[in-house]
Parts: sequence; C-alpha cells; structure tokens
Amino acid sequence: MLIAVDASGGDYAPHEIVKGAAKAAYEYDAPVALLGRKGTLEKLVRRYEKKANLSIINARQTISSSEHPVQALKSKPNSAIVIGMGMLREEKASAFVSAGSTGAVLAAAFTMLGRIPTIHRPALATVIAVNPEKPFVLIDAGANADCLPAYLAQFAQMGSVFAAEHLGIPEPRVALLNNGTEELKGNRLARESHQLLNNMPGVNFTGNIEPQEILNSVADVVVTDGFTGNIVLKTLEGFGESFGKELGWQQSHQIPRELQGSALVNYARVMFLTRRADYKEFGGACLLGLDGNVVVAHGRSKAKAIKGAIHLAVRASELDVVNSIKANIR
Repeated sequence: MLIAVDASGGDYAPHEIVKGAAKAAYEYDAPVALLGRKGTLEKLVRRYEKKANLSIINARQTISSSEHPVQALKSKPNSAIVIGMGMLREEKASAFVSAGSTGAVLAAAFTMLGRIPTIHRPALATVIAVNPEKPFVLIDAGANADCLPAYLAQFAQMGSVFAAEHLGIPEPRVALLNNGTEELKGNRLARESHQLLNNMPGVNFTGNIEPQEILNSVADVVVTDGFTGNIVLKTLEGFGESFGKELGWQQSHQIPRELQGSALVNYARVMFLTRRADYKEFGGACLLGLDGNVVVAHGRSKAKAIKGAIHLAVRASELDVVNSIKANIR
C-alpha cells in the first residue's frame, strides 16, 4: 500500500505536510510518497527518514486555490495533483491525499479517475466525531453545490456503505438535513429527496433531522447537498476555533488552576468538546463515487490534520470502499 500525498498544497506546505506524513507513515506502517519540489522535500525528509517510510516524487508545478481548476490542470501537468491522480489511475498508489485546491482535486479526480458507472455525482464524506463514542458521516460536505433528489438518494447509499465499512455500524441510521422534521417540510429538493429515501431499499432512513440535532447521536449518516454540508462543516470548525480561543486552550493547553470541583469538571468537558469540533480533528473527507481513493484535507491543515487524512486514506484502501460501493449501488 502506497499513499501519495500532495506536499505542495495547503497553507502550511511543505513543512507541516512532511511532518504529518512522517508521523502517519511511522504510526500506520504505510509507505508514503511525497509529491512536490524534490530539492526542498529532500531537506525536510532527512529529519524523519530513519523512522518513517517516505519517498519523494518530483512535482515542479503548484496549483493555487485562486486558479481556475480545469485550466490549471491543463497548463500544469507536472503538478502534484495531476501526478498523484495519475499514480492512482495507474494503480501505482492506493490513495491520494491533498490539502491543495479542492476545485483542482475534484476536477482531476473526475476527469482522470472517472465515476463509478452507477453513480450520478461523487460526494465528499467526512466523519464528525465531536462525540468520539458516536461519530457520524456528513455527506455531501462540499463537492456538489447544486443537487437533484436522485443525487441525495445516492449520497445516502454511499454514506451508508462508508459508515458500515469505516465506522463498523451494521445498519447506519440515515437522516436528511432539513429545517423541520415533517415529511413535507423544506424546499423542493428536501421534499422530493425525502420521498426517494422513504422508498429506497438498503437504506435505513429515519426521516428528517434539524441542524441542532446533528450532534445528538440520532443519526449515523446525515445527508445534504454540498452547499449546505460545507456550511455546516465550516460552522462547526468556526465554533471550535472561536470558542477555543475564548477558553484559552489553543495557547496554553492548560486548565486554570483556580477551578475546582464541578467547575473544573465542566470546564474540562467543554474544552474536550471544543477540541473535537476543531477542523484538525476531522482530518479529511473521502471523495466517494469515483474509481479510486481520494482524500481531501483542509487547506489550513497542519501536521495533525495531515496525519488524520492519511489515516483515512489507509482505512479506505484497507476496507476497499470503492469496490464496496460498486457492489452495493447498482
């Protein structure tokens, strides 16, 4: 198993990417190929080469988030995204991880890997574990801003397969994100999607779920369009960051000494939940529905988040999620 990692994409590339990749390669015993400028990466890898199985593949060009994704892919064939996706297509890598331009990653994956024949649209599935004992899958987390009911129905199917394989939940409870629990509530997309999910075999559909309920462990898979899903994800991230700064744990990581008894216990609980809502805990999102394992990491990912994204890539490869989707969605 070889995990190809874009070492040039993201706000903290390449230093934090290499650091996270080294930790992941060592802890998960998985060889990692770093794609980026060879000279720079060779200097960084020297710090870790005795402990981790790291290799380097030269990728001279970098695609920025400000560039038009399709045009950038055409004009920069020697970028990490194009080379990494090519490795995946040619089965030289088991998975590809990138914190670079999400648009470019999605475009490259779509054009170079192709959709699984039965899938209308690929979708980003991310595991949210604010409550680590009862994590859930959010799908779509940002791949499709505009959706049809048929797309959401397949997101539910793919999310169910992913939750069953990755989280070990035999019959995942699937809920549709809406502004009310009533069957006829919401916009046209929500109402028509509800009707499809109600009659879909193999999906344990429990009905609508309101946003305030998604962290209450009432669903294992939360289905929505990519526009809404991305807003939900970024809202959680913003809460984790902002509230964490108010608590002060991001700077000190220390519990105030003056707290005692129940105040100490409550502070510790809030601090723990705030940390779990931080984007670094999400690691990345699996791009489901394509003929290959692609993990999209947050653009601001540091070493911890990159390590988590690589772990997700390893898990997707080990569990053979792609073939599970092929077998279950026809």
